[in-house]
Amino acid sequence: MVSDEAYMALAIKMAEKGRHDTWKNPRVGAVIVKDDQILATGYHHHFGDQHAERDAISKLTSEQLFNSTLYVTLEPCNHFGKQPPCSRLIVARHVRRVVIACVDPHKLVTGKGIETLKKAGIQVTVGVLADQAAKLNPYYNFFYQNDRPWVTIKQAVTLDHKVGIADQRIRVTNQSVYERVHQERADYQAIMIGSDTAIIDDPTLLTSVASDYPPIRVVVDRRGRLCDHLQLKLLQAGSVETWLLTQSQELLAHRFPENVKAFELSGEKVSDVLEVLAKQALQSVYVEGGPTIQRAFLDEKLAVDMITYVSPHFLGKQGIDGVTPEDEISLDDTAIERLGDDIRVYGRISYV
Repeated sequence: MVSDEAYMALAIKMAEKGRHDTWKNPRVGAVIVKDDQILATGYHHHFGDQHAERDAISKLTSEQLFNSTLYVTLEPCNHFGKQPPCSRLIVARHVRRVVIACVDPHKLVTGKGIETLKKAGIQVTVGVLADQAAKLNPYYNFFYQNDRPWVTIKQAVTLDHKVGIADQRIRVTNQSVYERVHQERADYQAIMIGSDTAIIDDPTLLTSVASDYPPIRVVVDRRGRLCDHLQLKLLQAGSVETWLLTQSQELLAHRFPENVKAFELSGEKVSDVLEVLAKQALQSVYVEGGPTIQRAFLDEKLAVDMITYVSPHFLGKQGIDGVTPEDEISLDDTAIERLGDDIRVYGRISYV
């Protein structure tokens, strides 16, 4: 007899297929088993499309589903959204048992799907491979547990901790890092920079990963400096959205192309920035620069983890210092990787 853990491991593998296209929805996988035989698998393919449970169930007849066991990586939904409730479908199709890895942290779902299944007489097991399944949706889980987006600080520095030269656009790391960052961006719902980086570097902040939901480019420009730099690539018409977060009435009133939107900040802290993003239900932010905005996230203790790319060069006195927080922090769960001559250092931030 195959164990619950083995079937759930397959459900987790199925969920991974939806990696870049589930957008604000979680990645979820499902497996349907009867008499120790796998009858169907499913996963959430695309934001707004049918959920993993419905995807798997749609492949079977009512007779096949009767008295079957459904393995699913996240608690079935119990409300009407872009799709009808999966919990009701499971009940209607006379599934005998449902094995769930994780309870959904979304307040519309938490516990309600499980309760509906139990009230219908379905056997429910919760917590099988919960830790592994939780890794499918770290940003989704964090967002609904903390009511704010997950923030990752990303910096690229030389050995003397410099990020560049004043008023010049230079690349301090190699091509391998460049390609890695363009892939890494796709794992987040937003990429954030400050106005200095926007004006000096004039970046596009695009990703090399094909997706219907490329990350939104976010520029924090409290004073409205971009009013004098309307030719920047980020402010031109295109298919990828740019959000400007500002206190400038001039910037808020400017008529930009449809893909460029301005949002008013209520204050000068980065917590006010996250408040705007949270209201738009953005769950994760990749903060690329510059050092000023990165330090603000660290000083307000709002960054969750950090990625540092280190190049074996020195910029000397002409160089601009990388991010240096006000207080001591340390990195846990570190991972170090070599990319050509450069090094990638990852770690979860621990505030002392």
